[in-house]
Amino acid sequence: MTPEERIEALGLSLPVVAQPVGNYVPALVDGACVWTSGQLPLVEGRLAATGSVGDDDGLVSPDLARECARIAALNGLAAMAGSCGGLDRILRVVRVVGYVASAPGFTAQPSVVNGASDLMVEVFGEPGRHVRSAIGVTALPLGSPVEIEIEARLR
Repeated sequence: MTPEERIEALGLSLPVVAQPVGNYVPALVDGACVWTSGQLPLVEGRLAATGSVGDDDGLVSPDLARECARIAALNGLAAMAGSCGGLDRILRVVRVVGYVASAPGFTAQPSVVNGASDLMVEVFGEPGRHVRSAIGVTALPLGSPVEIEIEARLR
């Protein structure tokens, strides 16, 4: 099964790549690698959620943040596909970096970033396993709860 077929089997589709709001590109191929810029959980141009992640009322729940990480990763796959000529060119996912806008005391960033990591394995199988960082930050662009970067090796 191809990565695109796996995405379809998951009931998903690659979204339209968001246009940069600055002097950068959504993804870049250099040699045998492709990197994404930071990807937000945009759905049809709007953030799926806003705010800091935490366990208290009024904050983005860790479960919703995990879903946002999955959405941001799907946006990253769309950016990579557009840049490298399709997801079938990806040999393996090398690295995922996840930033989580964290409320004071929130320490479950790895659980949130699992939303992105799980999608990589669901789409690519064993070649989707990667190294990863999950980083808590005070704030992210546009008030997003998460931002995801992906690096992959090409065939």
